[in-house]
Amino acid sequence: MIELRDVHKSFGKVEVLKGITASVARSEVVCIVGPSGSGKSTILRCINGLESYDRGEISVEGARVDSNDRSIVAIRTQVSMVFQRFNLFPHRTALENVIEGPLYVKKEPREQAIARGRTLLAQVGLADRAEVHPPKLSGGQQQRVAIARALAMQPKAILFDEPTSALDPELVGEVLSVMRKLADDGMTMVVVTHEMGFARDVADRVLFIDGGVIVEQGAAKSVLNQPQHPRTQDFLRRVLHPL
Repeated sequence: MIELRDVHKSFGKVEVLKGITASVARSEVVCIVGPSGSGKSTILRCINGLESYDRGEISVEGARVDSNDRSIVAIRTQVSMVFQRFNLFPHRTALENVIEGPLYVKKEPREQAIARGRTLLAQVGLADRAEVHPPKLSGGQQQRVAIARALAMQPKAILFDEPTSALDPELVGEVLSVMRKLADDGMTMVVVTHEMGFARDVADRVLFIDGGVIVEQGAAKSVLNQPQHPRTQDFLRRVLHPL
């Protein structure tokens, strides 16, 4: 469904992606792990057209991703993104945030968008918070609203950029449980995460990225339980057994 072929990306003189080749099949959950600054988030932003890439090719269901092309709007309706820091409109209620895309991008009738928005908020456990503004919600609740907003576009895939890293530890579980349910329901997901337990239990495959290249990839349990590359072994040792 999603194909990356020899993707390169630089910011100024710094080459962040150095030839990324990977694919994501329909209904597959792929977790991208690696140290900070390794290019993980940049991969997601290039897939969704939020960043342009310098060379190589990214395609979604055969359509080339080009941030400068008018087709990028269609790509973004198929591939939603959930950000690290929620990116909700603080002056709009939870429900208003959820229905924003369907109303103004997909031009859905308002009554239809509202009905599905309420259904999606109920799906993420927030039926009673529809009329509340984001500043009055906990971080975990805000991220669940962000997931409902992503689902409102009826995407074929969702990209998650470290969706729990801005949360207090006790709020992480409520977001991960929603993501587990999405995986169980067959949603195609690409997840940049430091939550190794989630990656091991939920992901079909794991990509370990370091220095802008894929160092190791394979079945999640294989990579995370029995990493073959010394760099992967060192990273997991530091993450799973910090001093």
